[in-house]
Amino acid sequence: MIKSELVQRVATQNPHLYQRDVENIVNAILGEIVGALARGDRVELRGFGAFSVKNRPARTGRNPRTGAHVSVDQKFVPLFKTGKEMRERLNRAEG
Repeated sequence: MIKSELVQRVATQNPHLYQRDVENIVNAILGEIVGALARGDRVELRGFGAFSVKNRPARTGRNPRTGAHVSVDQKFVPLFKTGKEMRERLNRAEG
């Protein structure tokens, strides 16, 4: 599912809202999550999961084609850990 499909589904489930308003809401939510992660904060959505940022320190890597050693800069990467409710729902036995 891509963002436009998410907006369309939410708009369909809420016919009293204009699609452009739903798009603004989705963009605002995602923007706040990204902003919090950029500040180094953790974002927890109960039942869904938690977003956090991990620091990967600088290291010496290897070019797989040539085998030459290359310097890899430090970087921050986003992490997502699913919530308990989501895990249970995904692993529920289909009956």
